[in-house]
Amino acid sequence: MKNQNELKSLLISINHRGYPAYKDTKGAYQFNGYILSIDHVQGDPFAAPSHISIHVSGKSAGFPEDFYRDRHRRVAIADYLTRAFHREAESFNHKAKGSGKSGLISTCRPGQEVLERSACVIDGKSGGLVFRLDVGFPANGRSINSTELIKILYDFLPICVKNALFYHPERKAVYESVLQLSDDQRAIRSLLPELGLCAFVADGSVLPRKSGVSELPMDNATVFASPESVRVTLDLPHRGKVTGMGIARGVTLIVGGGYHGKSTLLKALELGVYNHIKGDGRELVITENSAVKIRAEDGRCVHSDDISLFINELPNGKDTKAFSTEDASGSTSQAANVVEALESGTQTLLIDEDTCATNFMVRDELMQSVIHKSQEPITPFIERIGGLYRDLGVSCILVAGSSGAFFHVSDTIIQMDRYVPYDITAKAKEAAKDYPAPVLKALGEEKVTAPSFQRIPLAGRDFREGERIKMKTLGKDAFSVNHETVDLRSVEQLCDSEQTAALAQILKYAEQNLMDGKRSLQTVAGLLAELLEKEGLDLLFKRSTAYSGLAMPRKQEICACLNRCRFLKIK
Repeated sequence: MKNQNELKSLLISINHRGYPAYKDTKGAYQFNGYILSIDHVQGDPFAAPSHISIHVSGKSAGFPEDFYRDRHRRVAIADYLTRAFHREAESFNHKAKGSGKSGLISTCRPGQEVLERSACVIDGKSGGLVFRLDVGFPANGRSINSTELIKILYDFLPICVKNALFYHPERKAVYESVLQLSDDQRAIRSLLPELGLCAFVADGSVLPRKSGVSELPMDNATVFASPESVRVTLDLPHRGKVTGMGIARGVTLIVGGGYHGKSTLLKALELGVYNHIKGDGRELVITENSAVKIRAEDGRCVHSDDISLFINELPNGKDTKAFSTEDASGSTSQAANVVEALESGTQTLLIDEDTCATNFMVRDELMQSVIHKSQEPITPFIERIGGLYRDLGVSCILVAGSSGAFFHVSDTIIQMDRYVPYDITAKAKEAAKDYPAPVLKALGEEKVTAPSFQRIPLAGRDFREGERIKMKTLGKDAFSVNHETVDLRSVEQLCDSEQTAALAQILKYAEQNLMDGKRSLQTVAGLLAELLEKEGLDLLFKRSTAYSGLAMPRKQEICACLNRCRFLKIK
């Protein structure tokens, strides 16, 4: 391996030459306490920046073994180091001057959630770590300005590495607070099934956000306080006894007036499938890992879904046990979303009436009397919600503000009043007795059977080995493959654009390695989740250069991605 002096000599020798001469720098170089690897060099100063990785041995990093022996702790401490490196690098960004992207130091900038990322990977055996970032190699016009790159590699980055990626004994309390929070979050997740809960919201949590475009906690917000009737006490490893609202398995209805906090609570539960950083306000809002937010999604494609649980006997005779369309209606898309969530293995459905198709959710008494059930192909969700839990073990947390029909089928009813929750189950059940609906007499009587999940995806020509593949991430909302867009706007539990970027790479891996014309989509998604759990995001780069911009999605988002690929063929 070459050393840092050889790299500097090379950079000096190519100064003022044409930009392609930067390609000669590709390789690994020993610096003081770490290895700097130049993994990919951009083609010109206006192209995507160069990929660099920093490799620190466990001995040099110096982190105690208990920081990285468990997966959840590795993810937590890697998240902390990523944030620390970003803060350090921000002060040097674009201080090296030049054309195009010259001087750019691009690092991962995590949000409020703690995610496993390709930016920082810690070895569970040695404690060694790899940190990945992008650097714009400086140029004047299209001529190399290696003097400025020397500043970045020899002046700026060593400071960032030393301050962020090495263990500092004086920060012991900070490190421990990160790890202890992770331990407590993991403990809550393990306690949920034992206590028959699908979610927990700790007393003292701050659920409202600063604004509609900010994930930061609102200043002076009402803190969460659980109703006594649903309050549970958890004994955590570090915080000890913590109280909060336990949301029991079954059907939970959240009601209340507009702007009183119903959707705010549900949003916190949606994102409770991820851990949050200290100070977020929702760090002890924990939802079981497989929960899926369901909504209507007009215009989405549907590939051979068995939606017969909700839709049957269409006037055109179309088969609903293998239903396909390029342009689903609101009710059809919501039926497909429920079925696909079941296929992904969810145990909890999260639903907000505001984003649902009304005719999918419920039919009122007057409509039933005018339009006979035999003339309506849709079996509304209200008729299935109880059976989904009784027969399939799938709970539902539902926000409703206009229809009281769900009072009849709910096990627990929580009213949000000025962001304060109240258990009104008994009161609401009593009031519901005066408003019977004919269909409710049959609720809970019909057995719910699981839909068929035998759809088999076929590898297309989009990811053939050796062919040029152009992939682009469009924020959290979508990614494109060779100009074909996969629309993920309605997959609301994606919380970071790096998850979307990872899904593009996961799709590529699945087509090249797992879609053999025999495995079902459910099996392919399960294998992907298992492989990613075992090998991490580096699984996706076994034959290419790994880069920094990926974050781990759940199996549920992998399924959602596969289901929204219009170019994916399914038999």
